[in-house]
Amino acid sequence: MNGRDLVRSVKAVGSVGAAQGVRTVRAAWRRRRADATGLPSRGAERARVPGAVQEVEPGPGGGVVRFSRSELRILVAVNGAVFWGWDGAEPEPSYALAGRCPEADPRAVLEPDKDGGWRVVAERVTVVVSRHGAVEVRTPGGVTLRRDLPPRWWEPVGGGPARWMQRSEVAADARFFGLGGRASGPRLPDGTYRLWNTDPGHAFAPGDDPLYITMPVQMVVSDGGTHLVFHDSSWDGTVTLREGEEGAGSGHDRVGTSELRMDGGPLRCWVMAGTPARVLLAWASLTGAPALPPAWALGHHHARWGFGSEQEVRRIVAGYLEHGLPLDAVHLDIDHFDAHQVFTVDQDRFPKLPVLAEELRRDGIRLVSIVDPAVKALPGNAVYDGGTAEDVFVRDASGRVVRGVVWPGEAVFPDFTHARVREWWGGLYEERLAQGFSGFWHDMNEPTSFAAFGEATLPRSARHSLEGRGGDHREAHNVYALCMARAGFEGLRKLDPQERPFLFSRSGWAGLQRYGGTWSGDVATDWPGLRASLALVMGLGLCGVPYSGPDIGGFDGDPSPELFLRWFQLGAYLPLFRTHASLRAGRREPWEFGAEVLEHARVALVERRRLLPYFMTLAHLARRTGAPYVRPLWWAAPEERALRDCGDAFLLGDSLLVAPVLDPGADRRAVQLPRGRWYDTVTEQAYEGPAQVLVDAPLSRIPVFARAGAVLPVRGEDGKLELEVWAPAPGRTGGGLVVPDGGDGWDEPEIERYTARWTGSRVVVEREGEDGGGVPSHPVRVRGAGER
Repeated sequence: MNGRDLVRSVKAVGSVGAAQGVRTVRAAWRRRRADATGLPSRGAERARVPGAVQEVEPGPGGGVVRFSRSELRILVAVNGAVFWGWDGAEPEPSYALAGRCPEADPRAVLEPDKDGGWRVVAERVTVVVSRHGAVEVRTPGGVTLRRDLPPRWWEPVGGGPARWMQRSEVAADARFFGLGGRASGPRLPDGTYRLWNTDPGHAFAPGDDPLYITMPVQMVVSDGGTHLVFHDSSWDGTVTLREGEEGAGSGHDRVGTSELRMDGGPLRCWVMAGTPARVLLAWASLTGAPALPPAWALGHHHARWGFGSEQEVRRIVAGYLEHGLPLDAVHLDIDHFDAHQVFTVDQDRFPKLPVLAEELRRDGIRLVSIVDPAVKALPGNAVYDGGTAEDVFVRDASGRVVRGVVWPGEAVFPDFTHARVREWWGGLYEERLAQGFSGFWHDMNEPTSFAAFGEATLPRSARHSLEGRGGDHREAHNVYALCMARAGFEGLRKLDPQERPFLFSRSGWAGLQRYGGTWSGDVATDWPGLRASLALVMGLGLCGVPYSGPDIGGFDGDPSPELFLRWFQLGAYLPLFRTHASLRAGRREPWEFGAEVLEHARVALVERRRLLPYFMTLAHLARRTGAPYVRPLWWAAPEERALRDCGDAFLLGDSLLVAPVLDPGADRRAVQLPRGRWYDTVTEQAYEGPAQVLVDAPLSRIPVFARAGAVLPVRGEDGKLELEVWAPAPGRTGGGLVVPDGGDGWDEPEIERYTARWTGSRVVVEREGEDGGGVPSHPVRVRGAGER
């Protein structure tokens, strides 16, 4: 033991209590020993590059280009996505893909190019391969979106997975977004980002990296076009980004660069190009449609680590009812378990949980349960005994069950990369449903295992099924939570087939949206934490995960009344609208912050309730198109550079622009408006974009603008759906989509399409149909007509 580890061990024992502290020290040493004996030594390595082109084999959608020391497989799919894989790598098997690889585009042909290279010409892109292995993606007009230089491999001489590096060049004006949940976004600054799902172990803020969800998914936006690139390897790695500089160095542009380094796995890549909407449509068709949350999950959720008892839950719910505050869900954290053991209930503090759940449901409030993957290693624990009998737990290289330390103490971990284990785990949710729970949040599933020193996760040498292929935790780590989400989602579909599952997960990977959403994790309780909350939601949406939100008020600490209110006002316009806090934190009920905050929070809650039909419409559109609810301002105009650099405001769907207050003491703020006319939704004053405007942002509200011509479905005073129409600009028309769904089932409601136009001195709204315009199916209220 070195001196640093000794100090950490002593601190661990003192900080979490003697018993748990000793366990974390023991767990850290177990992990170190397991990897020392279970992982092969890399030893000497041999560097390799592709070499020169030797031969080419055309095929459907592309073909194979063989180099002297590698081969490159190229496929252009019918949805416009481009795949290439080195060293014989094919699109499958992949945890990211939904179903099988998309069909090849028969019109895409591999043909000779100049200078001994080759190219594939498709409808939406042209892929050019140089004679030494550089791969270039161009628009149909010939603009280069990215150029991947020939990759490099470092292979252990004695065999084993090769490390590899891929360096890419993009336009000097390009901006990078994505890479999963990053606190420093949404536009990612220059720097190195790790691809290893990590529980930071403390409340995080901008600059902390990596966090719970990392994905090798980048959205790159430049004047020449937008593209998404996905490197389909779940191994540990890094991405180093550097933006370009125009006019740098003797009058020449310095290109932007992205350098990806991976510790193993296949070198395979997908690229989708086009408008942001087209790109995410192709991404969703590849990785799966986002799960549709039940209607109640789009309302307000209240959570806390430390409710403590049924009486405390009733007290909180009574407070919401007494103060006239809408509430749709209450979340129970690990303290409702029996000694922190998953799929159990503390009968002393929650003796009649199903009765409580039924009482809440009568008031329109659902109960949501936390679910952790770690199972207490204790004979007599039903989950442990059942899992042991079914042989579901992760083992080490010697065949022993891997043990870690989590909240219940010594724990074991199911291997969710095995279909049989997923089916077993999915069946355990029957106990949760019997207790009255309607939804589930997966926590600690990076997976986290407490350790006094070293990485707080499973040994890298731990063995996993990986769908029968076999492998270790180096490959399985990043997809562990994704497979757990799949287990829960598929289990719930079997157990309760009439209702769509509600599930969100702290960790995940590409494709998580198929099973649910996510939340910020333990964000810091300060103004930078508030800013990080928005960055996470926007970045995840651009990676294909549209449903997410932060812990409103921050996870730990005591927010000031102003900070809590500004966070609450932002949360009212995000998909997951949830207050949450740790056991050690101050209260998060709005009435705990004084009468002024209570009144302003009530306004935000009432407005969220009014907008629920719009959120439901956005959820359906996300499922059908992949478009996130929360979109960057450049969504419809990525060529606008001023919008690409704006990360402090967002579009909510196509119709609303939300400008949260992210700094203390501010009662005014500048807002960058995209092109067109925008109405302040409170004053109905009209503003013309593109422009930067200075608007009032009193403590009572944050600025929200409606696009001229927008048709928004909202909840009327009678609780029924009505259409709020914002007057089109003079000489222009408008419109909107409505998906009327207030249920929890699997019906796919018809999309209603509406147009709005001026006819003389009034705005006429019509529903589109096969027979032309028709009378709207809902009451109509026109706003902004006085600003003509």
